Amino acid sequence: MDYDKALDGAIQRLHDEGRYRTFIDIERRKGAFPHAVWRRPDGTESEITVWCGNDYLGMGQHPAVLAAMHEALDATGAGSGGTRNISGTTVYHKRLEAELADLHRKEAALVFSSAYIANDATLSTLPQLFPGLIIYSDALNHASMIEGIRRNGGAKRIFRHNDVAHLRELLEADDPAAPKLIAFESIYSMDGDFGPIAAICDLARDFGALTYLDEVHAVGMYGPRGGGVAERDGLLDRIDILNGTLGKAFGVFGGYIAASAKMVDAIRSYAPGFIFTTSLPPAVAAGAAASIAFLKTDEGQKLRDAQQLHARILKMRLKGLGMPIIDHGSHIVPVHVGNPIHCKMLSDMLLAEFGVYVQPINFPTVPRGTERLRFTPSPVHDLGQIDHLVRAMDSLWSHCALNRAELSA
Repeated sequence: MDYDKALDGAIQRLHDEGRYRTFIDIERRKGAFPHAVWRRPDGTESEITVWCGNDYLGMGQHPAVLAAMHEALDATGAGSGGTRNISGTTVYHKRLEAELADLHRKEAALVFSSAYIANDATLSTLPQLFPGLIIYSDALNHASMIEGIRRNGGAKRIFRHNDVAHLRELLEADDPAAPKLIAFESIYSMDGDFGPIAAICDLARDFGALTYLDEVHAVGMYGPRGGGVAERDGLLDRIDILNGTLGKAFGVFGGYIAASAKMVDAIRSYAPGFIFTTSLPPAVAAGAAASIAFLKTDEGQKLRDAQQLHARILKMRLKGLGMPIIDHGSHIVPVHVGNPIHCKMLSDMLLAEFGVYVQPINFPTVPRGTERLRFTPSPVHDLGQIDHLVRAMDSLWSHCALNRAELSA
């Protein structure tokens, strides 16, 4: 086989479909975010504003986070030196897990190298703990959840997105005595819509199922202490396993689950994705713990309030121009384009002509024909930057003669 030719063909197909992904080389500078420096391929540089990051609250540059990381780095050095089982558990990891357990009102938490690994490792391990387990998964769940469920080798059922009636039909069709788990998300990040947590918890109670809630786009962002949508809605006690990330609103790196002490102990003891992975560097764990602790406070709530205000302002301004906004009331602002080539072109023009950096979101992240630009306003974006973005979008939308008919939420 001509391997190089096969690789050329695979890459060319992405170019032909308009969904080849280009990495934009940027340099974030402490204290300046959302400003950054764009390093072009030709070696020139210019200042840009980042509008697509997941550091939703700007905690990646917060003084409390940086001070904690500096202290841990000076005290312990760079890496952890091993897996959690072999020399890789430090006081910083234990402190982080205690902060997470407290945040979600659970007995325990377990930190992984990413939320992807936390989902994959946990969901692929659960059938070992509960033989015959049937997992019911929302059709739009994260790829990490899909992969974990696929790899576990057990029974699975896919229910239509947020369709509680369909989920009930699937539950009713299975053996009442079989162990069951319902896996879903609190916020689906591509449309910014909310999962029906309370209704799913009611079904779980009626059918004796465990609940597994992915809150990666909600932790730090919702609830009086940043515990997510389940905390906001007073439902934490009805969630058996909660998955979250340290790399979005908390501004650092890593992922985790929070659950009962027995559940966490079992996952810790059986999941290869946890057992055989080097633990987070102590400085990273320290920074994440400091971020979580800060966002539990009134000052953290001020950041959440400011972020929600900026999201509402941006959506209102774009809707006023007839932009096809997908608005479900969350902090995420998707603008529907519907064509991968147009989406990439808009992204490139916003960057080159206006210094606005937003990545195109194409298949397979979203279904074909639903390509979009996904904006993530933060408290550190100011009203002047919002105005500049809106004017840039208005100009390019007219230049490209794109549809201004608003989408329904």
